[in-house]
Amino acid sequence: MNSDLHTRLQSALDSLSPPPLIKSYGRLIRVNGLTLTATGGQFAIGEKYQVESVDGVWYDVEVIGFNQAEAYLMPLKKAQNLCSGGRVRPAAKVSTVAISEKLLGRVVDAQMQPIDNLGDLDKDDTVNLSKLPKDYSLTPLERKGVTEPLDVGIRAINSLFSVGKGQRLGLFAGSGVGKSKLLGMMTRYTSADVVIVSLVGERGWEVKEFIEQSLGKEGLKKAIVIASPADDSPLLRIKAAELSHRLAAFFRDQNLNVLLLMDSLTRYAQAQREIGLSVGELPASKGYPPSVFSKLTQLVESSGNSEKSKGSMTAIYTVLAEGDDQQDPIADNARAILDGHIVLDRTLAEKGHYPAINIGASISRVMPNIVTPEQLDYCYKLKKLYSRYMQVHELIPLGAYQAGKDPELDSAVALYPEIESFLCQGLNEKFDFAQSAKQLNDVMGKLNVK
Repeated sequence: MNSDLHTRLQSALDSLSPPPLIKSYGRLIRVNGLTLTATGGQFAIGEKYQVESVDGVWYDVEVIGFNQAEAYLMPLKKAQNLCSGGRVRPAAKVSTVAISEKLLGRVVDAQMQPIDNLGDLDKDDTVNLSKLPKDYSLTPLERKGVTEPLDVGIRAINSLFSVGKGQRLGLFAGSGVGKSKLLGMMTRYTSADVVIVSLVGERGWEVKEFIEQSLGKEGLKKAIVIASPADDSPLLRIKAAELSHRLAAFFRDQNLNVLLLMDSLTRYAQAQREIGLSVGELPASKGYPPSVFSKLTQLVESSGNSEKSKGSMTAIYTVLAEGDDQQDPIADNARAILDGHIVLDRTLAEKGHYPAINIGASISRVMPNIVTPEQLDYCYKLKKLYSRYMQVHELIPLGAYQAGKDPELDSAVALYPEIESFLCQGLNEKFDFAQSAKQLNDVMGKLNVK
């Protein structure tokens, strides 16, 4: 009897339909530029929500600040037809994109969506984007030192500004002096196992040009490109930079040597400036609020080597020197927190000298720890001779330079054609680390410079 009653009760229960759940919505109360203000909920910084427009379209937004009961939101994409009193609801958290070496060769946006027309990314619940730690920062005692060189395939850099595995290096340049071409060459010729390319704030056509021309099919095979062009929301530009660091740290922890190329650190800072000013933060230096400089340090410090991994994470950031001003606040701050800088000179570029590296203004702070004493000695001597030549190069065509009065200056003038040829490199030429060091020895040995 009890069994029959239980069956009848279970059948009756199954026939009942669950009542609709009560949903609670916040409300949109203000729109000011890119900043939306909402109230009526418990909004957490960094959480994603959705805002409803008058035509029923829900737009993704993210919380960037709050003031008592009011929350400041910013759309991830252009939002239209918003109205006062529009509903605000939490966004569903769905992210099952698998993180593995199968991502190599793909181009994605800041939200890890493919934009290369090669189909959807593999989905997996074991290792996916949502399970990656958002903060890969290491404590000082968790960091591993830089002790080995990383071959980047560029002769001048390998020999004179050797890059170490785990180094953070800045590539300082104005517009149109060849930094994108140089990044493309590094991607194609580096000995790193995985290359993460982060294109932040570039013009849309430049993204395609970089992938097709600078990177090429060969470079793309072992690279993952994260692109967030200039017309993206500042939030997406920030996310693209942070996503590239999370992916690079993941592959580093898989015991792989990773090279992270980010173009550019300046556009990242400008995106953070837009966000900071939109929530009422006061500007401190040339319109940049204090949070920008804090964010720059946090981003850069999330790269580097870890004691827990046999892999490495080397990062090269381009810094746009606006108007070729090396004292721009972003350039000045980046120079202080990076482990070296390479400066591209417009004057050299105009002469057809590529890569247009100003060897006098460039330095690698880890180079003494990763190269032989002989290479380091030749490096210093070549830079000294180059500097001496530059002091008199304008006098030579005028006949004002007289040989025989300064032996070192005479050596600099005689050796300069060899030095200039050594520093130049074609787009399709590759020189590994050993070749670069040997050719540096050959150049310096031609005049018996000991």
